[in-house]
Amino acid sequence: MADVPIDCDFPVWGLMPKKETGVVSFLNKYPNYDGRDTVIAIFDSGVDPAAAGLTITSTGKTKVIERFDCSGCGDVDTSTVVRKVVDGYITGITGRKLKIQESWKNPLGEWRIGVIYPFSLYPTKVKERIQEHRKEHFWDVGHKTAFAEANKRLQEFESEVSKNSMLSPEDKLMKEELEARVEVLQSADKKYNDLGPTYDCVLFHDGNVWRACIDTSESGDLSTGPLLGEYSITHEHTHLTPLDEMTVTINVHDEGNILEVVSMCSTHGTHVAAIAAGYFPEEPDRNGVAPGAQIVSLTIGDGRLGSMETGTALVRACIKVMELCKKNQIDVINMSYGEHAHWSNAGRIGDIISTVVNRYGVSWVVSGGNHGPALATVGAPPDIAHPVLIGVGAYVSPEMMSAAYSMRARTPPGAFSWSSRGPCPDGAAGLAVCAPGGAVASVARFTLRNSQLMNGTSMAAPHVAGAVAVLMSGLKAKALPYSPYSVKRALENSATYLNHVEPWAQGCGLLNVEKAFEILTQYHEQPERDATFNISCGANTKGIFLRPRPDDSPRDIAITVEPHFLQRDSETKEAVIRRQIQFGIRLALTSSAEWVSTPSYLDLTNASRALSVRVHTAHLPPGPHFASINAYDVSCVEKGPVFRVPVTVLQPQPLPLCSAAPRLCHNSVLFKPATIHRHIVIPPLEATWGVLKVSLVQDNQGGHSATAGEAGGRFLVHCMQLAPLRSCRTHETHKMISITNEAPTLLPFQIIGGVTLEVVIAKYWANLGEMCVDYSLEFHGLKPDFGSKLTLPAHALGAVVLSSLRAQDVQPSAQLKHTEPLYRPTESKISPLTTRDVIPPSRQIYQMINTYTFHIAKPTEVAPIVSLLCDMLYESEFESQMWMLYNSSKQLMAVGDAYPSKYSVKLEKGEYTVRLSVRHENKTLLERLQDLPLIVQQRLAQPITLDAYCSPPNALTGGKKFTTATLSSGNLLPLYFTPVPTDKLSRSNLSLGQTLTGTVTFAKDELGRRVDVYQLQYMVCEPPRRRETRDKEREKEREKAKSHEDYMDAIKELSTTWLPKLEGDKLEQVYEELVEKFPGYLGAHVAYLQAIDPPTDGNKLPSLAEPEVTTAWCEQLVNIADKVVRGVEHDKLLAFLGIKNDTRPDAHKIKQEQEKQRAYLIEALCRKGTALCRLQALAASSAAREKIAEALAANLNDLLKFTDLTDTKVIHYGVWHCFALKHWGRSIKLLNKILEEKPSREVEERLVTAYTQLGWTHLAECTARALPAKYPPGFRPF
Repeated sequence: MADVPIDCDFPVWGLMPKKETGVVSFLNKYPNYDGRDTVIAIFDSGVDPAAAGLTITSTGKTKVIERFDCSGCGDVDTSTVVRKVVDGYITGITGRKLKIQESWKNPLGEWRIGVIYPFSLYPTKVKERIQEHRKEHFWDVGHKTAFAEANKRLQEFESEVSKNSMLSPEDKLMKEELEARVEVLQSADKKYNDLGPTYDCVLFHDGNVWRACIDTSESGDLSTGPLLGEYSITHEHTHLTPLDEMTVTINVHDEGNILEVVSMCSTHGTHVAAIAAGYFPEEPDRNGVAPGAQIVSLTIGDGRLGSMETGTALVRACIKVMELCKKNQIDVINMSYGEHAHWSNAGRIGDIISTVVNRYGVSWVVSGGNHGPALATVGAPPDIAHPVLIGVGAYVSPEMMSAAYSMRARTPPGAFSWSSRGPCPDGAAGLAVCAPGGAVASVARFTLRNSQLMNGTSMAAPHVAGAVAVLMSGLKAKALPYSPYSVKRALENSATYLNHVEPWAQGCGLLNVEKAFEILTQYHEQPERDATFNISCGANTKGIFLRPRPDDSPRDIAITVEPHFLQRDSETKEAVIRRQIQFGIRLALTSSAEWVSTPSYLDLTNASRALSVRVHTAHLPPGPHFASINAYDVSCVEKGPVFRVPVTVLQPQPLPLCSAAPRLCHNSVLFKPATIHRHIVIPPLEATWGVLKVSLVQDNQGGHSATAGEAGGRFLVHCMQLAPLRSCRTHETHKMISITNEAPTLLPFQIIGGVTLEVVIAKYWANLGEMCVDYSLEFHGLKPDFGSKLTLPAHALGAVVLSSLRAQDVQPSAQLKHTEPLYRPTESKISPLTTRDVIPPSRQIYQMINTYTFHIAKPTEVAPIVSLLCDMLYESEFESQMWMLYNSSKQLMAVGDAYPSKYSVKLEKGEYTVRLSVRHENKTLLERLQDLPLIVQQRLAQPITLDAYCSPPNALTGGKKFTTATLSSGNLLPLYFTPVPTDKLSRSNLSLGQTLTGTVTFAKDELGRRVDVYQLQYMVCEPPRRRETRDKEREKEREKAKSHEDYMDAIKELSTTWLPKLEGDKLEQVYEELVEKFPGYLGAHVAYLQAIDPPTDGNKLPSLAEPEVTTAWCEQLVNIADKVVRGVEHDKLLAFLGIKNDTRPDAHKIKQEQEKQRAYLIEALCRKGTALCRLQALAASSAAREKIAEALAANLNDLLKFTDLTDTKVIHYGVWHCFALKHWGRSIKLLNKILEEKPSREVEERLVTAYTQLGWTHLAECTARALPAKYPPGFRPF
């Protein structure tokens, strides 16, 4: 085999690309302008200060100087203060004894305690890794052994007793016990759920700094846990445990009442920080863009929500920047986060972001988003009210393709296919520049990696943020003034425009650091340096974005330009006023396209100026078009435009005049890597879905036209419509498809008739080879007359009228899948937050917490929805809407925020509580929400299908159902849906204010059914009132005159009801009076038994300790219970229970009486049995124990004639009986059944006892360690 030459010169510069933007040449020219003396705030998922390259700067300073978790995920309530130390120990929140180290200094003697749940801090993969380790080492080893031993003992017993034809009662119980052990072990393995550890936290002040210790041993050994001082002062950090490698630090708020444990919700923030400012003295090629810059890590991603940012976190991060600017100027913020807003130029968060830039002089860089290739997919931010943010798109170079992406061949540089494109929905450019959108950079240690490749506009933004730090480093060294506005303007005016890349993907072009520095140094005294220009076009938009109809007449658009000046918080108002008075600039206006006409000049001072431009769209060819109106300072044109007004026009492609099948066809279209073809179409009004068909072109020989060796290709298809006040994600289909030579690829998507549609077909940037493709777009339509949601009443037929775009088969299908009960708050509280949540200088934020309670009757999937506030974040007028869902023992079950579709949880039956937090600085606005309703969406066990009919008579009489029909264009088809029959609804689903929801489709075509789906809502009315014969008889009896006997019965029942509520002498007095007045009344004895020995009192469950009762007390219970047992005629009761159908006239009355007798007897036998169990434990001699055991067996035998031990009224006694016989397997089975009804710490503690007695230490330890998480002392902080 011939030797192949090996190229060992690895192109490392392609791993951390910096050459493309001129960073390398700039730093070679100015090595001291490497970001030193600048600070970059990273708004992200958290930065790991222990990661490679993030320990020190190029000047030897600490790299990460501040580290805060603004989300609240790591908050620990440490308001509980312990001052008493006993033998060197204090008791933690979990109840564990915590050993205080002698070396700790605590002059005040105050130990603040709290608890933290690390699984809330871990990213999903770390949590899964820890769970896997814990299961392998702490569960599987013990469980497999226990299960094998249990099976062995059962088999041995069965072999031994199989010799006997009849099993004795003792053998039957033993067999049941051994079978129970096997069963509970199987069940435990199936239901195994690791809630994670629960760590006690101890916080104290050593006289200089707050310090916190976390008990990661879960045994109180604080010497093994991390001990940290406040990061801002000490810069101390360590991993939480050696296994997780999760770097943690601490901060303290509210004078010690809140301990903030800072971790990371993903490695994203660390990767971003390494791109911006990583420093590797031994490997300079791995350096970030600004290795000399320092970093402030501000976590805005909430680990409780995966890593989703929240309004609370964003506002807190902005507050922290404002505070830090007073002592250590934050120069630039990088925010590689964002969502899509439904509307522009509104929202509380955007206003606060603007304040950071406009009042504190911070440059803010944001990622544009990864939702391309369709236009208008830039998210928020940068789509906020003020155009002060630097939006960044993602660029890929040939060097990156080779080194980072390991591609076989290089292709021309350009934008990534998935990089979001401008403009913003309101016409603003969205993107200022583009930069390399991928890098191999350092990642957090918890990933167990040193570095990895990540791509996205998230990687492009920190490249620009680092470049801004580099520029500011040079400007500071030269003592030259600048502002965030002049920096953004310099980046735009210096960018290298890429002619082969669409303008919407690159903004003003590829970042050019050297040229930007030239502009900032040469033109630092220009009048607009400290001014930004608010552009308002037409209806309050920041740019011009037109979607015209063909042959539209020219449009005159009014534009208002108003300068806004930087008002640094550190400056005096007089200095700003002087700049405003002195400001004046004469501008020449130009347009980059002939179809946009503008005035030639504009004289601008500190006042709003209006002008009018005309846009001619009639003669533009179909497709997207871009132009820019540029304003140049006539005295200095070379510095570039002072401001720009972007113009985007989506000119529609006319549809062929073919009413039978409106469609577009394009044949033999050549696609190279990253090729994009856009089609702008206005669908017919009746259209409701479209189908895109894509196939490879066949060559003349019957093969397929593609580059040799390429059997197909990957294409990113994006079909999108922008509806008013709806984000780009609302009406879109965004999918990666593979096109092969086997068969055409069909992609259906829902559309809105009459609204401009953009269809984008892009060959994926990394998919090599060329190919010719045929594709067509075909429109279909079955348009209902109800809009986007069909609402059906329970009191009438639901009528729907369909119209069709073309001949279309109709096959309606309507299903209800969820029930949505509505709840009002049971409690609402508004309170001012602490200094952590005060916007400087003194804007106090208030928090409203609404509490909702609800019951789940059967296990189901649940999603809380706050309809008034949901699906809004950046555009919301409120800054937070987080909810936490708890079970009856205050165990946290789920957390959700702005987007309810992302958060659902499976719940068992039981009582639940939702706590909703909403924040705002205007208390009055919060007061308006104190009665805010909450929907708790619950999945139905089985979907309910609605019947459809073609006529009212058929619908009313239940006649022939509608199946299928063909609807021609121009005709109408009425359909009628009948109300849901009551027998299909659970009575728990029938209450006022409740709705059932689902979906409805009308198309028979499979592709149409898949996408042309409408929301369905069914309004539930109250359940029907049915009166059975026995109810009428009762009513007649009640209508009869009341006798003295009825009066005495009422007194008897009332006294009996009160007995269990009384104590001491009062109890004895009422009991004696009842027995005296009603000698044969058994209910008095039963009520007395329940009063002195509550049947379901968890504290009175059995334990291994000696019962805390006397023999006399137990004998009293037995005597009273015997009175009830003797007072019931057993044979008569058994005879009644054996009757299947009682035809006697007074059968109902007899049944009532016998059921009451049965209940009395069961209760008495249970109380007697419990007392006997206690007597057996108290017995001093073996003879006495044997005698009691015989009585216990007889008592159980009597009880089992009337019920079994799993009866909810008997089950507690069953546990006592099992404990008495040391039948731990049976007791575990019964205890688990009790837990199914309601969580109980006392019950789980008995489980631990039973597990321990069986030697199942793995189960005992697992259950015991889960108790603090399952039964916390209170709700968790938001």
